[in-house]
Amino acid sequence: MACVGSRPILSLLLMVVAAIGACPVKAQQNDTRLALVIGNASYPDAEAPLRDPVNNVRALAVELRRSGFEVDVGENLTKEAMREAFDRFYGKIKPGSTALFFFSGYGIQSDRQTYLIPVNAQIWNEADVRRDGYGLDLLLGEMNKRGAAVKIAILDASRRNPFERRFRAVAGGLAPVVAPRGTVVLYAAAPGAVARDGDRPVFVDELLKQIRDPGRIEEAFNRTLVAVSRASNGEQIPWFSSSLVEDFSFVTAARTPAPTQGVVEAEKQPQASPPDPDAAVRLAYQSAERAGTKKSWEDFVAKYPSGRYAELARQQIAKLAPPPAPAAPVDDPAIKELDKKIELDRNDAAAYYKRGQLYAQHGDFARSVKDFDEVIRRNPKDVESLNNRCWARAMIGELQLALKDCDAALEIRPRYLDALDSRGFVNLKLGQPKNAIADYDAALRINPKHPAALYGRGIAKTRTGNAAGGDGDIAAAKLIQPDIAEEFVSYGIPGP
Repeated sequence: MACVGSRPILSLLLMVVAAIGACPVKAQQNDTRLALVIGNASYPDAEAPLRDPVNNVRALAVELRRSGFEVDVGENLTKEAMREAFDRFYGKIKPGSTALFFFSGYGIQSDRQTYLIPVNAQIWNEADVRRDGYGLDLLLGEMNKRGAAVKIAILDASRRNPFERRFRAVAGGLAPVVAPRGTVVLYAAAPGAVARDGDRPVFVDELLKQIRDPGRIEEAFNRTLVAVSRASNGEQIPWFSSSLVEDFSFVTAARTPAPTQGVVEAEKQPQASPPDPDAAVRLAYQSAERAGTKKSWEDFVAKYPSGRYAELARQQIAKLAPPPAPAAPVDDPAIKELDKKIELDRNDAAAYYKRGQLYAQHGDFARSVKDFDEVIRRNPKDVESLNNRCWARAMIGELQLALKDCDAALEIRPRYLDALDSRGFVNLKLGQPKNAIADYDAALRINPKHPAALYGRGIAKTRTGNAAGGDGDIAAAKLIQPDIAEEFVSYGIPGP
């Protein structure tokens, strides 16, 4: 009797199973392809507009449209315009779609995250990076939250930028990204490395060639990596990471034919530098910056009392005032918060790393060294922690140990500019000016306008008897960073 009575229920269950099989609950990938491409070239703080970003995004937009993408193009976007572009982009993403983001311009690594910089950013310290920049991790997280099945991020932002001279960056280049499942990320250069400034945009040129061929996206990106490495003789090696769980190819059956010649030529027109309405003010600002005195800044503000350059000049005046005494580390709320995190998890290497940075900023280098000890004990090849411990050890006089740390960092990453600069500093303190010159020479081959390396090399040249060469390097460093001599005095390196 029980079996007979259950037949209607069994029939109903079979119907439900059949319905579920016909209409899966989980959203499947759809054919929607969306792209946001941004090229920022005209940064007022740079010596000149970047040559490539705008032409890059125009060329890439043409190719993506041929591959079935709906493309939104942004050129020289301010912080507000970038936010509006992101909001439009997020609003179009539907569950199961493919979402691609490309950025060409300046990117900065801060707190082991990558931030993309709008053209009107006003950056004088690392806190400003997080205030005015847009975090890549958050961008990918939002794409994932909106349901994108395939998330693609391509960054042509591994450049030395005009902001780094204003604060000692912990690391150059971009940071490795923590991406959600279903994501592929391509950088123009490996994390922590800087792309070379060539005569033509090697990275985007090669990328455009490779995505035209059939095959999975990982294959196209790997071919891009190999091609750029060969074209640059190994000086620039792109990097990519993939967590895709399904195949994706730029080439589809629905790929549209190339636009007519007239349209292509219109989209590939070289960027015309926009007129600068503040040209006179900017020149006056640069003149005051070269002088670097409180009077020069006060004279500038008296002549140009309003506008963004006036605000920047007032910030410079404030910097020339005697700095307040640093707060004791125990009074820093950020350190107290990290204390709690470490108490809960003694293996939280990221917390030790951040606390080590904060102790160094407060001048407590002994505690800073201990925290970087914890990071390196867990990962002996953490080059950033090795470099930071090298610097902190040099500041407390542990020079031979500092030298070993810098050597270890450079064995892992031979072209690590910050470690070359740090080792030059250690060699200066050790009384080895010829070794210091060799380190600074290597650093300046990577970035010829690095103020600390220029000034340090100038001091080292003077100590070897090359007064004329030393004076030239010191003068060049002061043009880039007027207070560089005071900075070195605080490190225990007096001027010549």
